[in-house]
Amino acid sequence: HSWQLAMMAFVLSEYAPPEIEHMRVLKMVLIHDIVEIDAGDSPAYSGVTKADQFARETIAADRLFGLLPQDIADEFRALWDEFEQQKSPDALFARAMDRLQPFLHNYFTSGKMWIEHKIRAGQVRQRMAIVGKSAPQLLELIEDLIMDAVTKGFLRP
Repeated sequence: HSWQLAMMAFVLSEYAPPEIEHMRVLKMVLIHDIVEIDAGDSPAYSGVTKADQFARETIAADRLFGLLPQDIADEFRALWDEFEQQKSPDALFARAMDRLQPFLHNYFTSGKMWIEHKIRAGQVRQRMAIVGKSAPQLLELIEDLIMDAVTKGFLRP
């Protein structure tokens, strides 16, 4: 997931708003993912609450960043907090990549997780809406793929 996120942030940068600082986005997706790995990721439709996941990730972030020299720990913590708060253009684009990667994985595995969790197109649209905040052109692609997945029968209408 980390490698894919970093590559997507780089390759899809043409869809990012012009004010994006691409190196910050790359740092955010990588830092976010290492915290998620340490905390234990929860699949999107697993039923784990956002609050529970965030609590686990906060503990992991504190532990991981505590291993680093203070200046690096401060930088990484600030980037992680910014990503989690989703208030900056960089954080919104990083979050868009974080949402897009598993969506594409689901699509290209014929909806394995969507089928397993009985997911409907509306649930996917709701989860992917944040992509439109920073990359509206990608949201158009997502909609096309959602419709195709419904047509092919691996995503419920």
